[in-house]
Amino acid sequence: MRQGGRRAQLVAVLTSPDDLDHDPLSGVDPLADGLEVRADLVGDPEPRWLRRNFTGSLTYCLRSQRHGGRHQGRSGERQTRLAHAADRYDMVDLEWPHDLTPDVLARVPPHRRRISWHGGKTGRDGLFRIFDAMAAVPAALYLLSVGPTTEGSTSAPMFLSALDRPDVTAFASGPAGIWTRILAPWLGAPVVFGHAGAEGPDGMPSLRQLVVDYGLPALPRLDHLYGIAGVSPGRSLSPRLHNTALRALGLRALYLPFPSRSLSHLLHTTASLGTHAGLPLRGLTVTAPHKEDALALADTASRAARGAAAANVLSLENGRRHADTTDPAGVLDSLAAAGIDPAGRSTAVVGCGGAGRAVALALRQAGARVTMVNRSRDRGLRAASLVGLPFVPLPAFSARGHSLLVHATPLTDRPPFQLTTADPGAVVLELVYGEEPTALMTAARAHGLPAIDGRSVLFIEVREQFRLLTGHTMPADTARTLPQDASEHSTALCPAKVIP
Repeated sequence: MRQGGRRAQLVAVLTSPDDLDHDPLSGVDPLADGLEVRADLVGDPEPRWLRRNFTGSLTYCLRSQRHGGRHQGRSGERQTRLAHAADRYDMVDLEWPHDLTPDVLARVPPHRRRISWHGGKTGRDGLFRIFDAMAAVPAALYLLSVGPTTEGSTSAPMFLSALDRPDVTAFASGPAGIWTRILAPWLGAPVVFGHAGAEGPDGMPSLRQLVVDYGLPALPRLDHLYGIAGVSPGRSLSPRLHNTALRALGLRALYLPFPSRSLSHLLHTTASLGTHAGLPLRGLTVTAPHKEDALALADTASRAARGAAAANVLSLENGRRHADTTDPAGVLDSLAAAGIDPAGRSTAVVGCGGAGRAVALALRQAGARVTMVNRSRDRGLRAASLVGLPFVPLPAFSARGHSLLVHATPLTDRPPFQLTTADPGAVVLELVYGEEPTALMTAARAHGLPAIDGRSVLFIEVREQFRLLTGHTMPADTARTLPQDASEHSTALCPAKVIP
């Protein structure tokens, strides 16, 4: 495992013509050490203009279709463009093995070569064989990108940790590989790549995410990992909050997004990484659809998690797994902070997934009269049976008569139920958040109803999740790292809470 004190080089990647505008480049310049021009996506900008707007090094990359890019020109035209770039860029990306011709190598000296390989699913031993062939040609940097897989390959991080060379980076491409990109510099990679603009579908985070959410380019020592597991957690605000707190407390850990469609597979592969790279996974916050699996895979569980038949926190210690849920604390503490006592209130919980069930039970224990509401009748009846509460199908539901309305589904673009019949003063609380105020929050405020949005619930839940995972209290000022507007950070659903 690499020691602390090192610093990664941040490379901003231009993948859209909009990235070439002056304002985006001026925003990138203070953050990035280098700029990579994806010429197959943005064309061949004038390097002299780039240097007037960016003070770091410039890399030219003409990614071919066979390596996952869009360039499909003939070999002669490609070699001409690469050779021309060698005279004007600090580094030129050469794809192994097709670009490594005598003519190209003669035009691109070793100190300006980045030799890259973008291939399919390959194990650690396969990566070693490929790298041995690549390394026969001298270069300043070698880059190996394992093809996207459903779960994100651990072969790249295990290869890096075993290789121990300062001139090689490796990661898994695609959305499932985002965590391998972020972790790579801690495993010895000299550089880490981020989109100059917003994060894209290729699994590459934005440059701003690398800096704000993960603390790069600093590389403090790591002893273990935490993370968030879900189908697409890479745009969640949880990594920013957890990593800010970990750094503030001096804890030697990193919190990563782990996109996964199978929680058991994720636990298996990260266990292998812990064994080979010395970075054990100590715990996860869990989003849908893995909440029931989190409980099923646990050795022990809290009473709240057992009652809801779902968990959103999975602590891993000494080979044992403990499941818990923070959804009750998120709702009850949010209500308390707003001066609202749920006791005696007629309450509707819309959404019967793990979050909805946990919240409904907690509200009943706090003295509320709770009714479960769900779009799917069968799923709603199952949930109501699990928690022992009455159920109303969503098509038959009316907000009238309920003084507390809780929204526990992922829906953000339209209200999950109508507020036109809501009683005056009825409190509306939801567990989901988005880039802008959700449709339900907008409607509640338009009707003059007290409203508690998902971001308020988010911080309370994350704070409790941090305590359960680390045993430490999250510093109170961590919430200041949350974006104040949608332009600063695009977000996904509130971690560890939604999905009915």
